[in-house]
Amino acid sequence: MNQPLDGVRVVDFGQFIAAPAATQILVDLGADVIKVEPVTGEAARTIGLYGEAILRTYNRGKRAVAVDLATPRGQQLAHRLVADADIVVQNLRPGVMERFGLGAAAVRAAHPQVIYATVSGFGLHGPSKQRAGLDIAAQAESGIMWVTGEADGEPQRVGFPVVDAAAAQVFAQAILGAYVRRLRFGTGDEVEVSLLEVAVHLQGPNWGEYLLTGKPPVRSGNGQPTVAPAADIMPTLDGAIVLSAYSAPHFAKLCELIARPDLARDERFESNAARVRNRSALLIELRAAFADQTTDQAMDLLTPNGIVAGRISSYDAVRKNPDVEATGLFIEVDGADGTQHTTLGGTVEPG
Repeated sequence: MNQPLDGVRVVDFGQFIAAPAATQILVDLGADVIKVEPVTGEAARTIGLYGEAILRTYNRGKRAVAVDLATPRGQQLAHRLVADADIVVQNLRPGVMERFGLGAAAVRAAHPQVIYATVSGFGLHGPSKQRAGLDIAAQAESGIMWVTGEADGEPQRVGFPVVDAAAAQVFAQAILGAYVRRLRFGTGDEVEVSLLEVAVHLQGPNWGEYLLTGKPPVRSGNGQPTVAPAADIMPTLDGAIVLSAYSAPHFAKLCELIARPDLARDERFESNAARVRNRSALLIELRAAFADQTTDQAMDLLTPNGIVAGRISSYDAVRKNPDVEATGLFIEVDGADGTQHTTLGGTVEPG
């Protein structure tokens, strides 16, 4: 079966997550991705189990080559690879590619048809353009950590590299947009994405509220600050669920399902604004209704009746989730040493 990017050559100078994860998407769409690593291996190879997990997750189906860019021969090899490429991707520290004659300006001057794509920590034009950037710095400086955590606790990071993962998706989208433009108009392009701008943009609704009211959001733990019940935790006999039912019809339906129609008429809860003001009292009432149910019983009660709810699941439970199994996300692949291992597959399945 033909894939959308069959015949497209990508040279990937990326390390860690944001760039390699983006080119992994291109692999899954059929591109031939050549991963260029230092002779000592990319940086992820030196950080133990976490690095091994990164490598296995974001480098399936790529062809790897070790090149010493500090030597004339290595630079010659890299230039030959770039000359045959449709797309060049990199996220090395600022100035590194320029030092080897492989920066965007030099490559685009020599090969105008190339899509040259850079993902950086803080962008290429602001005062922090020379700073190295990692996911956690973007979480901190974008406001994500400021709004994550309990109201009386310290700021918290999201429990996985959310900015790296999101930046990879945005990066791949931008690369594909530039490639479509080349197909239509015959010219290459330069693509730039930064972790900081993606991290800010991920918080669109929060920024929308802030720009409307001038009031910055604050940490509030679980639950959405301006609607209720929304993203609120309901402990059960054997775990917990999260539920949202903040529109008037959904809240009335929820009250009916838990045999508490009186709650919908209670002046403390009769409107969304009232429920937000009285969230603590509301949670006491709602949690009492689920305290003697199992998670399965709660889900069977709510979800067939249009109430949004989800099991709070461990990784073991996620792996066994029949909906996850149905996606085929976990796949068996052959390692470089010939052994098989399980890893995450792609989210893109053309055809």
